[in-house]
Amino acid sequence: MNNFEALSLPPKLRTKMSEVRVRFAPSPTGPLHIGGVRTALYNYLFAKKTGGKMILRVEDTDQTRFVAGAEEYLIDALRWCGIKLDESVVDGGQFGPYRQSERKEIYLPYAEQLVRNGFAYYAFDTSEELTKMRERMKAAGVPSPQYNAITRTTMQNSLSLSVSEVKKRIERGDSYVIRIKMPRNEEVKLNDIIRGWVVVNTNNMDDKVIFKSDGMPTYHLANVVDDYTMKISHVIRGEEWLPSAPLHVLLYRYLGWEEKIPEFAHLPLILKPDGNGKLSKRDGDRLGFPVFPTEWTNPETGDVSSGYRESGYLPEAFINMLAFLGWNPGTSKELFSMNELCESFSLERVGKSAAKFDFDKTRWFNQQYLRAKSKEDLAKDLQEILKQNGVVANDDYVGKVCEQLKERATFVRDMWEEGKYYFVAPTSYDEKTIRKKWKEDTSNLLSEFKNRIEAISDFSSENIEKEFKSFLEENKLGMGKLLPAFRVSLTGLGMGPSLFDISSLLGKEETIKRMETALEKIN
Repeated sequence: MNNFEALSLPPKLRTKMSEVRVRFAPSPTGPLHIGGVRTALYNYLFAKKTGGKMILRVEDTDQTRFVAGAEEYLIDALRWCGIKLDESVVDGGQFGPYRQSERKEIYLPYAEQLVRNGFAYYAFDTSEELTKMRERMKAAGVPSPQYNAITRTTMQNSLSLSVSEVKKRIERGDSYVIRIKMPRNEEVKLNDIIRGWVVVNTNNMDDKVIFKSDGMPTYHLANVVDDYTMKISHVIRGEEWLPSAPLHVLLYRYLGWEEKIPEFAHLPLILKPDGNGKLSKRDGDRLGFPVFPTEWTNPETGDVSSGYRESGYLPEAFINMLAFLGWNPGTSKELFSMNELCESFSLERVGKSAAKFDFDKTRWFNQQYLRAKSKEDLAKDLQEILKQNGVVANDDYVGKVCEQLKERATFVRDMWEEGKYYFVAPTSYDEKTIRKKWKEDTSNLLSEFKNRIEAISDFSSENIEKEFKSFLEENKLGMGKLLPAFRVSLTGLGMGPSLFDISSLLGKEETIKRMETALEKIN
């Protein structure tokens, strides 16, 4: 486990902090991957379950990777997902600023405090000197050279240089970083809520840079200082940060905050659908599904990456799917509202094993939520699509169409794509149905049946069906003799919802008109 040994002692939540405060702390370096959304979701669910606070902190200390529009994107994406923030760059709060670049002055005093107390040191090494060190170590048979207790004595730093030399270099403005001074052969332990006890020996850790030459802290120092000053009680983040956790524990200890170390919970990875490796954007592009919550346009290239929102997914379905990528409720229940997730969620039921992404299951979730929506809500969504296609229809009619189509749809757009005939008369007819089902006597039968239904005063689906069955019985016909022709004349298709429901909703006048048109065109 990357030099970590997971012990079997079961973790327990400590109760030394009175209020639960969690944070989601992404970097504005591009769109928000669904793995990041899941991290935000688990933080949010845990906060709501415990009556705590959810904080968004933008970690933009690495200015070289900053991408314009990324911060606005992630806030919009979280809003669409229904993840409500208590404190953020938008909402404010008493522990701001919530953008690390605006907290720049906070970090240097803590870095210098670590230097004064012997837990960190100044390092003046140039990139060329660092490269030479690594080459020397590789030549000596060290496969992964590190800047550590062994190599630091041969480098240009405040541990190898005299006090006067260090002072002179700083005063003349020489470029330097501040590195943590990693102790030799010491075990660092942390009790992770999900993984149990995790132990790492400091001999396997290097002297990480905690303060950069550009005057900004690295993630490690900024993360710890911000979590402490913002009174974060629980750090819930991805598994990729587990190797950094012992360093963070040491920083808490060295800064004198050991009694305020937050609880850690490192979430499992989300794997590709085949289970081989971490899910990436390339997998989505290759297999045809989004990996971002909302659409992202690269500001440099103009390339557009699809999002779940723009692909027609309901936020409730997206969130429900994400919740199950690593967590289970301990029951057979699969459909949860956000409130139900908040009530049921617990970190103890998050597994250690990586979760395999199942896109078909994601579509299934969307089907279930679409079917559960009221016809009025569906009508609002479908009306937007109708307007884009130049179709005008009243809400009541559109709602009734939704009622007939929603059991067959995965997305609202399916109701338009597969049910255009509710709004526009067909201009072509399914060739396969015509070839197989339209016989020599079909036109006469359809014409006779048209005359029969013209006499129906109450044009309900029940009455249409009753008349249809009577017609078949009187003429000693099977369903297949007339039903396919009746359907194709009204819809242009060979299959679909109840034909009697369709004709009733279209109304007698439109039904008769379409039958007459079909008789003219097909003959």
